[in-house]
Amino acid sequence: MSTKYKANELGKAYFITLTVVNWIDVFTRLSQRYLLINSLRYCQREKGLEIYAYCIMPSHIHILCKAEENKPLSDVIRDFKKFTSRKIIENIITEKESRREWMLKLFSESCEHLARNQKYKVWQDGYHAEIMETPRFLYQKLNYIHNNPVVDKIVDFPEDYLFSSARNYAGMDSLLDIVILSQEVRTHDVKSHTIFPI
Repeated sequence: MSTKYKANELGKAYFITLTVVNWIDVFTRLSQRYLLINSLRYCQREKGLEIYAYCIMPSHIHILCKAEENKPLSDVIRDFKKFTSRKIIENIITEKESRREWMLKLFSESCEHLARNQKYKVWQDGYHAEIMETPRFLYQKLNYIHNNPVVDKIVDFPEDYLFSSARNYAGMDSLLDIVILSQEVRTHDVKSHTIFPI
């Protein structure tokens, strides 16, 4: 598998996108969104994941993050995907889910091509990761993440969306504690060669 969009560099911050197979809207259900929040919180506490921004959309999640200096971010993302895959399927099976039959069918069909014995596949292969090398790029991705629910007409203002770090940056109650980037980085008020403080 190509490493072009993988989080392979130690100590670097990345813009990560994880997408559900077939773009299935799993995360329209509250229990599934809270599952991701709790899993991210676990990764922060136990795996050294630093989160600077995030947004959970119906079929995908965006995260601006990095791992501790000597921990590969790719390992954290791999473990996150593995755990949440299992729990997402469990939720679909055990909770009230009107879409259960066709969702499980699609998740099952998505792993038919795999060599290993696997019953369901929730996340698309790999993930999209872009390294944060300049303040301009970070600023663009921060705004992109927070404006996702506005663009999709879920809310009128970024901070109105509960499952996003836009609330953290607006000083509002939020579901997940994050590392808030400095005002200089957020407004892109930095010299072009300055290394942003993350």
